[in-house]
Amino acid sequence: MHSKNVSNADNQQERLKFIGWLIGFTDGEGCFSISIMKNKTNKLGWQVFPEFVITQGEKSLSVLKEIKKFFGCGNIFVNRRNDNHKENLYRYCIRSLMELNEVVIPFYKEYQLKTAKKYDFVKFCRVISLMNKKAHLNERGLSKIVAISQQMNRKKDRKN
Repeated sequence: MHSKNVSNADNQQERLKFIGWLIGFTDGEGCFSISIMKNKTNKLGWQVFPEFVITQGEKSLSVLKEIKKFFGCGNIFVNRRNDNHKENLYRYCIRSLMELNEVVIPFYKEYQLKTAKKYDFVKFCRVISLMNKKAHLNERGLSKIVAISQQMNRKKDRKN
């Protein structure tokens, strides 16, 4: 009976070690982004796309598969390279509002990021909260979301 507890403790230790690694990895390679794209089928003509992404080269694809297994959701996409790089890039993405609400946000609220990326996460959560209230479907809410998204990821201009 005692060995079973040791085994559970070992599993817990491994899980915490992985979580610590994942936080650091997300700080370095992850991104919380809000894209706002033209979409004629939407009433306002714009669509909001929240996304959690971790990108890696083909040689590290196994890491993205491990992260996908850990979270139990999302997809891995290939970005084929047509430049002088020898390997394709792979993107692990979670785009589903439900999965962002139920998996990503609770995880990163419990296990906080260490770099400036944590501020992007806070803004990301604000946008998700607005979307949960359907604010992206009216002009005032969409304007708030645009303003928040323009402050994310090194203040890149998102007016295009």
